Amino acid sequence: MSLPAHKLPAVGRIHLADNLEVLRTLPAGSIDLIYIDPPFNTGKVQARTQIQAVSTEDGDRVGFQGKRYRTIALGSKRFSDIFDDYLDFLEPRLKEAYRVLAPHGSLYFHIDYREVHYCKLLLDQIFGRACFLNEIIWAYDYGGRPKNRWPAKHDNILWYAKDPQRYVFNYEEIERIPYMAPGLVGAEKAARGKLPTDVWWHTIVPTNGKEKTGYPTQKPLGILRRILQASSRPGDLVLDFFAGSGTTGIAAHELGRRFILVDNNPEALAVMAKRFAAIDGIEWVGFMPPQEALTAATQADLFSATALGS
Repeated sequence: MSLPAHKLPAVGRIHLADNLEVLRTLPAGSIDLIYIDPPFNTGKVQARTQIQAVSTEDGDRVGFQGKRYRTIALGSKRFSDIFDDYLDFLEPRLKEAYRVLAPHGSLYFHIDYREVHYCKLLLDQIFGRACFLNEIIWAYDYGGRPKNRWPAKHDNILWYAKDPQRYVFNYEEIERIPYMAPGLVGAEKAARGKLPTDVWWHTIVPTNGKEKTGYPTQKPLGILRRILQASSRPGDLVLDFFAGSGTTGIAAHELGRRFILVDNNPEALAVMAKRFAAIDGIEWVGFMPPQEALTAATQADLFSATALGS
């Protein structure tokens, strides 16, 4: 059954639902920016286990200065990343994404090397080749290094505009990065920094950082901030219909944008309930966060939004 159409959110709305059903309820041309990080079709079940280390003489790990620690599993989060018909799965969702984008809107499509070539051909068909603006390479240096091939240490982000003659690119709003050789450009330029290129060197979410949620495939806030700074304006409406841990919504709220997030995994919504607990005005559809994760102001919005999605 399709979800009922809703008025657009004043702050943010989070759906536990099939994203295709939610997309079909959104008005045409209502979204200023879409970022999606769909499953990469790795053929695996993605999982991440959170652990706690406790100091003990007979521990299974050795740490600094030879101290031993015992690890305790706190829980795990997982989702299936297996599709026999991956492009058939994506196509109707990307067609709806094109429909709901505003004339000045952009789509950022985050994928990996296994599927990017096929996905670009599909996006070229839906948007038109002239609407393809950039392939951004997010490069990082973390994890294992196989000895039988070059280690894969990057993701691909394809940027499409609804109209290649009319799209948002806030050159002056983008956070600048340091010059690699500041002595060659002079003090003034070195102090200002430079605009990032289409290769973004950025660490993954640190294992022990405050940003870490424990959700598999969580993307760093720095990547989402850069995208939103460049391709949306304050007050704009941002959509992520493979929302995962909700990083797009956090970045949107920090930058004064509204957002709609969609995911069909209850574990993802549980993670988002914790991340958004301190933000008033969030509407939840099809999901009831634990009461302790809600502010008093959020609870009133929650009950009305949940009734709409029932």
